[in-house]
Amino acid sequence: MLSEKLQKARDFETKYVPHIPKEARPYFHVTGGIGWINDPNGFSVYKGEYHLFFQYHPYSTKWGPMHWGHVKTRDFVTWERLPVALAPDMPYDKDGCFSGSAVEMPDGRMLILYTGVRMVRKETGEIRDYQTQCVAVGDGIDFEKHELNPVLSGKDLPEGGSEFDFRDPKVWIEDGRYYLVVGNRPADGSGSILLYDSEDGFKWNFLGVLSSCHNQYGRMWECPDFFPLDGKYVLLTSPQEMTAIGLEFHAGNGTVCLIGEYDREHHHLDRENVQAIDYGLDFYAPQTLLTPDGRRVMVAWMQNWETSNCQPRDARFFGQMTLPRELHVRDGRLIQNPVRELENYRSFQVLYRDVMLSGATTLRNVRGRVLDMTVTVRPALESGAYRSFKINLASDGEYSTSIRYKPEANTVRVDRTRCGFPHDIINVRDFLVRPRNGNIKFRIILDRYSMELFVNDGEQAATSVVYTDISADAISFEADGTVMMDVEKYDLIFGGDDQ
Repeated sequence: MLSEKLQKARDFETKYVPHIPKEARPYFHVTGGIGWINDPNGFSVYKGEYHLFFQYHPYSTKWGPMHWGHVKTRDFVTWERLPVALAPDMPYDKDGCFSGSAVEMPDGRMLILYTGVRMVRKETGEIRDYQTQCVAVGDGIDFEKHELNPVLSGKDLPEGGSEFDFRDPKVWIEDGRYYLVVGNRPADGSGSILLYDSEDGFKWNFLGVLSSCHNQYGRMWECPDFFPLDGKYVLLTSPQEMTAIGLEFHAGNGTVCLIGEYDREHHHLDRENVQAIDYGLDFYAPQTLLTPDGRRVMVAWMQNWETSNCQPRDARFFGQMTLPRELHVRDGRLIQNPVRELENYRSFQVLYRDVMLSGATTLRNVRGRVLDMTVTVRPALESGAYRSFKINLASDGEYSTSIRYKPEANTVRVDRTRCGFPHDIINVRDFLVRPRNGNIKFRIILDRYSMELFVNDGEQAATSVVYTDISADAISFEADGTVMMDVEKYDLIFGGDDQ
């Protein structure tokens, strides 16, 4: 039986989502339809379909008591909206159903693990979120919260662990057992990832600390994910209070990928490389699933807490998800590219080869705000010398978002300063790319209000929302020096409703 709070949220969606104009929403990126969304949750395979839940407050475009919104897909590109899955309607989660994950159980049910939150007043008078891990079981649409809830609480933490920063369980099944990783704040005030196992998904045992921050990469580590990939083990997490480390990590709430070997005896990840996951302005809380054909696919919140108060005027919804991405490890680094299914929606190819460019130019039929475009640049002269190359997108003379490459410094800059944001926020981000003697390859996915950039076949990705009016659709190219350029551009065309 549905609770009053859950039924209210479902009725609210049914009443208001259909009235939001399609052109106000992204064309193929997931949104909540109405209201606020943040972290992706429960990204999983269930009965042959891909399900994606998300942190959701349907009643306003500001963060509020967290529900779980819900969509599903067969191809990661076109999505079907499903009813709200969870609402904060029990004593242990009355102030929010925070992030978590899902898995298909051997008996055919879907198991959801999430963080339940209730506000408590400490002896000092301070009010804090008391966080526990909770279970709900259902049929992929309706879910019943379990009588054992919460299944993990402060008593299940290692010594020094915080019961107020204990959240975001990611669950999987391996060799007939359930495992989960969850974020926690240990006694040193930084972040750690804890590992638990279970025979049935309901009663859990603490195995050990998988990895710890020791105040090196931010502080509290949120939204962990842990999986094998291409002969290595990968831990994804989203630290709070990051400080900048060169051009690799930027200040604020960031993302970190740790790659290494898993010591099963001690339940510990031995790190070999640490890197950012995405180098753009809007990317947080990624979560992955393993497809039946063996691909590791990741999706993330296409937003940043530091910019989340900077919303378009009269917004009816706020927040969207990235396009799902296929992951690999190559040369010790995380590689990511758009899911291959996106290519099924390409139409109207425009192709240019060996365009010699010095100065600025536009190309006939290269424009748009919903597209998949690859631009390859190389030196035109034997000396290989050119000073910079730049692509201007979503332009109309007044507004523009740009990508600039400087081969001497091996840096790429994403700049949305002129995208129409009426707020004093960070709009520029620089990152390093691997030296290639002036050769570089950009794949750019535009979807009305976002840009996802993949550099050199996925060696780096950079994601940013772009709020320029969609009528600004011009694209131009500039070179300081002389380059040879190839451009392959497709429109992306879908049937059915926008996401």
